[in-house]
Amino acid sequence: MEYGQSMQPVIQNLKDAGCEKQCVEEFLALEQEGKRREQLKLLELHRQKLLDRVHEEERQIDCLDYLVYQMQKSSGGMEV
Repeated sequence: MEYGQSMQPVIQNLKDAGCEKQCVEEFLALEQEGKRREQLKLLELHRQKLLDRVHEEERQIDCLDYLVYQMQKSSGGMEV
């Protein structure tokens, strides 16, 4: 990748993906050094953090669903 104007879409993509300033700066520094493998590792780490958050929120939704189920079951199927 070339630096400068052509990097703007990449920077925007990183920001849209939830990367913080430090992550973006590290990615760009690795780009300047030509360290593509390290860039990919950085992206994979961020992806894993996002996925961990999704899984935690899914678990929380499951807890709420179970509570709603129990409440409806105990009240004869009355829905909210």
